[in-house]
Amino acid sequence: MDFGLVLQTDPPGAATVGLMRRAERSGFRYGWTFDSAVLWQEPFVIHSRILAHTQRLVVGPMVTNPGTRSWEVTASTFATLNEMYGNRTVCGIGRGDSAMRVAGRKPNTLARLSEAMTVIRDLAEGREAEVDGTTLRIPWIEDSKLPVWMAAYGPKALAMAGREADGFILQLADPYLVEWMVKAVRTAAADAGRDPDEVTICVAAPAYVSEDTADGLEHAREQCRWFGGMVGNHVADLVSRYGTDSTLVPEALTSYIAAREGYDYAHHGRAGNPDTAFVPDEIVDRFCLLGPAEAHIEKLRTLRALGVDQFAVYAMHDAKEDTIDAYGSSVIPVLQKD
Repeated sequence: MDFGLVLQTDPPGAATVGLMRRAERSGFRYGWTFDSAVLWQEPFVIHSRILAHTQRLVVGPMVTNPGTRSWEVTASTFATLNEMYGNRTVCGIGRGDSAMRVAGRKPNTLARLSEAMTVIRDLAEGREAEVDGTTLRIPWIEDSKLPVWMAAYGPKALAMAGREADGFILQLADPYLVEWMVKAVRTAAADAGRDPDEVTICVAAPAYVSEDTADGLEHAREQCRWFGGMVGNHVADLVSRYGTDSTLVPEALTSYIAAREGYDYAHHGRAGNPDTAFVPDEIVDRFCLLGPAEAHIEKLRTLRALGVDQFAVYAMHDAKEDTIDAYGSSVIPVLQKD
């Protein structure tokens, strides 16, 4: 199992670079950042610095979208980073939540996302692609490789990830839901004539290593409760589209948002988000990894048995450095020895 670190690009940018360097020293292989131009600093500028100050770390957005940048610009950016630092990028992409909504736009359609994934990958790898009716090729690209990993929750998006994406990003770590969604992705891949094992499975969720006490666990929960609110934005979209039909979307995913009243993106992805009071402790425990290192290891072994290839740690809480160090000393080495 690989490990990644996910950060918001809050200023100063040097702090993000420093945490990514720390993660690489601790055995993490991937460095991910949010991509929401109004809320945080420009990630690709910071990606360049991360790549310059690490040796092996693969970097990318978790996640970009097809609406805030033109596709040839996105492709050229990735290809430039690959030329400079040796094919150490990955394109995490989705319909767009905060980046689109904060700018007053709706998330992209799946059809647009599908087209964008193909175009961005083709252009970034030096092939021709059609953009807005014009055939383009970036002539200076040689030997660039760009895996495209798609974030998804709903049935149509999961099927599309299985058919078209190089990897699947699931932003929650509940084993029941992971099993459900990984099965949907792999079934779609097989139905499309692909080898299901060729689709990389990445689970991303907050991890907080705490003391094995009631107070320690409660503090960890409060630091990670924001995540249930962030996921709840996507779940609300699913409920508006599919209702509560458990054959299409599991009740284990949808039921907890019944008390959700609204969401202010000013607090997006931050501990103490006042719009996430509706998220119960049970959801925090299911969606995240909390408690002593042994509890993390146990849950990670379960996820690995379900086919998860990478666990990406969201570190938006008050123990970023301690979590990175604990994973480097007590979690990653154990999983690598198994």
